[in-house]
Amino acid sequence: MAQTMRHNTTTSLFASDGKSHPVQDTLVGVTLVLGAIAFVTAMFHSLHLLSSWTGLVGIITGAYGQFISATTRERFGLILGMGAAAIGFFLGMAHGGLFGGIIG
Repeated sequence: MAQTMRHNTTTSLFASDGKSHPVQDTLVGVTLVLGAIAFVTAMFHSLHLLSSWTGLVGIITGAYGQFISATTRERFGLILGMGAAAIGFFLGMAHGGLFGGIIG
């Protein structure tokens, strides 16, 4: 039962394997922030440019983070951020889109 007495030496909030993953952790943070911005700004019709662009970038950032993620904790944060970014992106597209009001 030595494994029950082992100290958890996790160096990162999102890494459950005991190793440091600075790139993956940064992508999780950026995806969560972009998702939150896209989700909140999607509630306002006049901010559709901000919500659609931050949503799109959040989806792309989260997808790349999923591609290189190493632990389940990282993937959990990425899915939350991508979900919020997708909702913001789709509502931003419904309110005017990426270029609404600027072109033509």
